[in-house]
Amino acid sequence: MRLTQRIVVIGGGVLGTMHAVAARRRGYEVVHLEREGEARGASVRNFGLVWVSGRRAGAELALALRARELWAELGAAVPGLCFRPAGSLTLATDDAELRVLKEAAALPDAVQRDFELLDPGAVRAVNPALRGELAGGLFCRADAILEPRLALPALRGYLAAAASEARSDRDTGYEWLPGREVTEIAPNAVRDHTGAWHQCDLVVLCPGAAFTGVVGRYLRSLARDGVRRVRLQMMQTAPLAERLTTAVADGDSLRYYPVYDLPGRSQLPPQAPVAARARAQLLMVQRADGGLTIGDTHEYDEPFTFDVDSDAYDHLQARAEALLGAPIPRVRRRWAGVYSEVSTGSALYHRSEPEPGVVLVTGPGGRGMTCAPAIAEETFR
Repeated sequence: MRLTQRIVVIGGGVLGTMHAVAARRRGYEVVHLEREGEARGASVRNFGLVWVSGRRAGAELALALRARELWAELGAAVPGLCFRPAGSLTLATDDAELRVLKEAAALPDAVQRDFELLDPGAVRAVNPALRGELAGGLFCRADAILEPRLALPALRGYLAAAASEARSDRDTGYEWLPGREVTEIAPNAVRDHTGAWHQCDLVVLCPGAAFTGVVGRYLRSLARDGVRRVRLQMMQTAPLAERLTTAVADGDSLRYYPVYDLPGRSQLPPQAPVAARARAQLLMVQRADGGLTIGDTHEYDEPFTFDVDSDAYDHLQARAEALLGAPIPRVRRRWAGVYSEVSTGSALYHRSEPEPGVVLVTGPGGRGMTCAPAIAEETFR
């Protein structure tokens, strides 16, 4: 890696963009290709959460904490990220959920996660918008929020501006080429659909959940970690009249995040049938414009349907309104997204060198927005 001077990054999502950031910080020239005019996948169809609280102890938590540090650094340098160290509240509405939160608050790494168990009054003191019936909540001060639809253009602007200041005859810096689908990867070069060749010393391929085209030749590498795709549903409302001071998760989140794999989890009552069918958990984040992003669901069996499940949306809306103690604003947008995740072994994401000079990075699952800066840092170690 020390001999590398010029890198082609394929993929304009958060993993590709953070690899471009990491490469530029190490002094490499970067050509950044994206097949769409702008990233359209899970990198923009998410909550914008830097989510430390739910991570598994050990390597996963360490990766998330390092990424949290890097996001904070970038937030200070790139105001357009709208980085906010808002923390999160995972809420219990009954005694069974509260027992799990108590167990989590007593974990040996609770200090690293900056956990604090709160009673209902303390929950409302932290986040006064939560007026529903609560048994308590787990406050994680380490969690943070950024704006997923603004972050990638803001980071590219930061790279372009920094490259312009540093440019010399020998350093072309950073070049963003949207609307370029890669059709061929050859030794030390990439060709896009216009026929243009891009010479390089290293190719970093970050395809997200798109496994066709040039990625198809590397499916054997992806199979090593059982990389699969997951479909989710989300929605966004008109602005809420008041401020939601933290990110919010409901008790169904205790069923999905590994930190809550504790004795009390087996004592949770069954989910509502619609929630169980959609594998739903409530996550709720207020956007910079005041709107609420609400989700999500999990679908694993392909081929995915092309339509969305209104019952799941109704369930999530009801859960949000129960915690807020009031109707949510009018829903303006609903969407589905697809991300990739490793499903076998202990890997947190997939990284391989399927052929000399090509590094393939994908499959972080729901950790993608959280961990992308640290994943990119590990690529260039």
